[in-house]
Amino acid sequence: MMLTLLLALAGCAEDPSANYLGGFGDPVRGAALYAPRNLGDTGRWAGRPAEAAVAAEQLEFLTNELATNPRYAPEINPAVLQSLQTARGEMRGYLGIAPNADPGVVIAALRRASEALRGGSRASAEAALATAAFTARPGGTLQRLSTMPRLPRTAEAAGMVASEFDRLERRR
Repeated sequence: MMLTLLLALAGCAEDPSANYLGGFGDPVRGAALYAPRNLGDTGRWAGRPAEAAVAAEQLEFLTNELATNPRYAPEINPAVLQSLQTARGEMRGYLGIAPNADPGVVIAALRRASEALRGGSRASAEAALATAAFTARPGGTLQRLSTMPRLPRTAEAAGMVASEFDRLERRR
């Protein structure tokens, strides 16, 4: 059992949003608690497009889950959700993702692109991003992932969502 835990922790080092063990197995809570680290300064992913893709996927995931998840949607402060939606708009604008794109499509494409990049296949990453949701075209999105700057609304939302989960924990 200890070996399994150590292997899981080793895998987390490669994926900036996979630190769900800190969320005790709850991916929404885990992503929220790690949001300041993973989204607080998105510029840290410059030159690391695989990690930038997962950070963008994390923002999509959090925004979608906190708006729709029956466990969290009723409890989340509406200002936190609004901040996340603004951050998602900022991230989508930077990466060239259509504003009205289905979050599930975006999440799946970014996840596949990240896995392809980790595997050393730029062609597979481009294929993963070859959907109508990515208006900057696959090559453009990959270039933007490679040069990810600090996104201020995203940083703000990262802090807010972590604080909100801290508030929810203290309330229980």
